Amino acid sequence: MYRSAPVVRTATAATAVLALTLTGCAGGVHGTPGGHGLRDAYFPKAGNGGYDVSHYGLTLDYDPARRHLTGTAVITARAGQDLSAFDLDLEGLDVHSVTVEGAPARFSRAGQELTVRPHDELAQGETFVVTVRYSGTPRTITDPDDSKEGWLPTADGALALGEPTGSMAWFPGNDHPSDKAAYDVSVTVPKDLQAVSNGELRSDTADGGRRTYLWHTAEPMATYLATVAIGHFDITRGTLEDGLPVYVAVDPTQSEASRAVLAKLPEIMEWEEHTFGPYPFSSAGVIVDRPGDAGYALETQNRPVFAGAPELNTLVHELAHQWYGDSVTPRSWRDMWLNEGFATYASWLWDEDHGGDTCQQTFDSLYRGDYFGDDADNKALWSYPPARPSDAAHISDRPVYERGAMVLHKIRQLVGDDAFFGILRGWAAAHRHGNADTDEFTAYVEKKAPGKDFGPIWKTWLYGDGKPARP
Repeated sequence: MYRSAPVVRTATAATAVLALTLTGCAGGVHGTPGGHGLRDAYFPKAGNGGYDVSHYGLTLDYDPARRHLTGTAVITARAGQDLSAFDLDLEGLDVHSVTVEGAPARFSRAGQELTVRPHDELAQGETFVVTVRYSGTPRTITDPDDSKEGWLPTADGALALGEPTGSMAWFPGNDHPSDKAAYDVSVTVPKDLQAVSNGELRSDTADGGRRTYLWHTAEPMATYLATVAIGHFDITRGTLEDGLPVYVAVDPTQSEASRAVLAKLPEIMEWEEHTFGPYPFSSAGVIVDRPGDAGYALETQNRPVFAGAPELNTLVHELAHQWYGDSVTPRSWRDMWLNEGFATYASWLWDEDHGGDTCQQTFDSLYRGDYFGDDADNKALWSYPPARPSDAAHISDRPVYERGAMVLHKIRQLVGDDAFFGILRGWAAAHRHGNADTDEFTAYVEKKAPGKDFGPIWKTWLYGDGKPARP
């Protein structure tokens, strides 16, 4: 992401009695309800316990004139325990029916929790399919930091963005970065509009006054990285020199302003592959919507979204996220710096390799306090350590981005360039298409540079409060 700027639900007594009743009649499976939320340190209600999703099949029909969405979500998951009930995250929208393995299931709503009680309890290890049919006006969600996500109406359609918890505004799911899955997303819109999503476009068919676009994402993707952009777009398709398909969608009002920077996409991709290792996905590209449609750029998988023509460093930043954040995804929101610190350092490296400031010069400027034009930003850099954001409203602040990048530079200073770039590439490879947390990263670095003392870096730069005494 690039931005310019909890209450835990508990089961009621009635729910507990119902769970016991269901358990008693399960015929051999004695399950318990899956957890409401994963107790994430910053978003405790996000995600759900008891199962792991492997695939989302989303069939969406959107009427921009009425701002009305009709959806069917077919979710394939594996039970991690004997389950008498489980939750899905869904904010707003009306649920019409739920089935589990084709049989009607009882369901209830409480806030963002859609609780599903299957007709037959699910055994640990069992793969099951839940189908949810729903409709309504999707909500725009205001984050704790006051930015907007979820379903964002635009001048000619809509834009769906999900970081950190906005995906539940347009489809039910296990809305936490720790549960990644493959996706097939079908979007039907008026025939004069287009619908762009993640992955590869498998079909584009017209029927009367409507048009349906089917997008397929084979590689695992966190819910917050899923996107749909509906509107008018100038589409450019091509391939990079290595044959990687590229799909670029730009709002016509932004085409001229975007042309020069997007022409650098092949060069950026080649440089990032050289720096970070093989590109982890089966296609690339970008979506450029209008300024004001969102207040930030976001690293949506395969195809980052920009609100207006991106600046060069922002394009470098969001494409670097395809390695750090999208392929190697944080295990929890506490580990956000593993996304943003890496992507920020990527833009420093780009400048260093293309005639701009060296990473050392950028580091020194940040430490001196003359990097930002605003003294408040210079002071905010030291407001909390990157691995321990102060609260949910600040997981996208300066310490996570720039101070996170400073941690990486301190590692580089200690181990030297050869070992450091080996760590960058190795980390991306070791956790490709998976999840990782800060403890795993520090352990990985120490393993790859035996004999080096990283204690002062972790204590002072990664976890330490305030500005370190020495750069």
